Amino acid sequence: MTGDGPPTILAVDDEPSLTTLYEAWLADDYRVETASSAEEALGLVADESFDAAMLDRQMPGGTGDEVLSELRARDHDFPVVMVTGVDPDTDIVEMPFDDYLVKPVGKPEVRRVVRSLVVRGSYNDLLREYFALARKRAVLESTYDRETLEESASYRELTASVDDAAARADDARAELLDDAFEEAALDFG
Repeated sequence: MTGDGPPTILAVDDEPSLTTLYEAWLADDYRVETASSAEEALGLVADESFDAAMLDRQMPGGTGDEVLSELRARDHDFPVVMVTGVDPDTDIVEMPFDDYLVKPVGKPEVRRVVRSLVVRGSYNDLLREYFALARKRAVLESTYDRETLEESASYRELTASVDDAAARADDARAELLDDAFEEAALDFG
């Protein structure tokens, strides 16, 4: 997550009516920043953090594919969905996106995919937090005896933080699995 407040989504499409629509569909749960060109999108990314992005593949002055490549080259690892009128071809195999929607798209589909992207991104952050805390606990446990550690308020707080981080990561994992099952049901239903 980018910090306090709702997750921030970048919506990029050369048709302003679509970015306005995406913003309206997502506004209840997300802060949405919009761009109508590759250059504008990359400018926004340089100035602020995002939790996920929606990219059109075909835009004048730079494609969504190029924006995606540049995002990854700049080490932006937030999840990305390509939302495009271009039917998928084998060229997508090497593209570092997380999901692909073919226009026209509807509100339920966009909201479901964006929610899934945000959960995936937060899961990565939660795992990173959990492993960092667990490693600190392991280092302390390999250095001090149990009795000394149990007397330490800092160690007890660390142990509680490890347990809390594990529970939050497990909740996010369960949410991801629920999303995956829901998506599979929609695909085969």
